[in-house]
Amino acid sequence: MFSPAARLASRSRSSICRFLRPFPPVASAPARSFSTALNYHIDSPDNKSDMPWEFSEANKEKVKEILSHYPSNYKQSAVIPLLDLAQQQHGGWLPVSAMNAVAEVIEVAPIRVYEVATFYSMFNRTKVGKYHLLVCGTTPCMIRGSREIEEALLKHLGVKRNEVTKDGMFSVGEMECMGCCVNAPMITVADYSNGSEGYTYNYYEDVTPKRVIEIVEMLKRGEKPPVGTQNPDRIKCGPAGGNTTLLGEPKPPPCRDLDAC
Repeated sequence: MFSPAARLASRSRSSICRFLRPFPPVASAPARSFSTALNYHIDSPDNKSDMPWEFSEANKEKVKEILSHYPSNYKQSAVIPLLDLAQQQHGGWLPVSAMNAVAEVIEVAPIRVYEVATFYSMFNRTKVGKYHLLVCGTTPCMIRGSREIEEALLKHLGVKRNEVTKDGMFSVGEMECMGCCVNAPMITVADYSNGSEGYTYNYYEDVTPKRVIEIVEMLKRGEKPPVGTQNPDRIKCGPAGGNTTLLGEPKPPPCRDLDAC
């Protein structure tokens, strides 16, 4: 006769085994639609390890400048800025051949670069639009309507999340907190339309579903929407209508003569 503890352990083990048992295939969903698709690479016509890739002449100079920030025996510390530069050059995404090129520059095994590129969401491993729109989905922005903003963008552009419009101009993704909670909701626009030389990454804050569509249309026309808060009643992250406190120069602490420092 087993003790109660042994019976409980046996039931727990059975539950764990059932949980770990592979799920039956889902006929209606492609195999790579699950999160495991992010963990491995499958060759495609435009993303193969044997495709030639190298930094442009201008970016080779930037590579030298980036490496100069690190001791010569710690080149691998430059992996993130080098991947970012490669992504800018390649139109907003990283093919495996670009990762291999970065591995050669910093003299590490390619897997060390893959580990970084697959960990950070800032690196795109599939094609994105020339304007990659990222909607903040963290709690403050969600409470303030970020889901409605994403829905408005997807409907207006006729795509799903992480899809690219037919003209290659736009894609929409989701990003976690980008540090503008006081100006929630917000989106950012990564502009890859002019390569690494003209790359910009701009925040648009206090947005509404109507305003994000206006921003998209301005980008279509080649215009540059004003960055920062889109609320005309605010200055940067100040309160709407202006400050109600701290209206003058703050008084110095009485225990310290700041002019004598």
